[in-house]
Amino acid sequence: QVQLVESGGGSVQAGGSLRLSCAVSGYTYSRYCMGWFRQAPGKEREGVAAIVSDGWTSYADSVKGRFTVSKDNAKNTLYLQMNSLKPEDTAMYYCAAEPYIRAQKWLAPPEYRFWGQGTQVTVSS
Repeated sequence: QVQLVESGGGSVQAGGSLRLSCAVSGYTYSRYCMGWFRQAPGKEREGVAAIVSDGWTSYADSVKGRFTVSKDNAKNTLYLQMNSLKPEDTAMYYCAAEPYIRAQKWLAPPEYRFWGQGTQVTVSS
């Protein structure tokens, strides 16, 4: 059974940084597409960043240049380094995994079957 467990959320002032982690267990597929998503109250879940097994990454325009997604395969852990945080980054952040997704859909939540429970990020002005 695939399990994803996020950690690293918290409260930070605007301009600050956080690093989110997503520990993966039970994932036996040879390929992966792993993503970070967020959902603010009253809004739809949106894709933030994704990374695939051959190293390609994708980012939402709103976080390009500020967020970096990476994966440590030895530790089976996905990371999201978030710098220059803004109040509009406040949301519940989720990680997700799927063996294969075509590139145009890497940031599309419906494409992913496996999800974590989320970690809250709050950025104050």
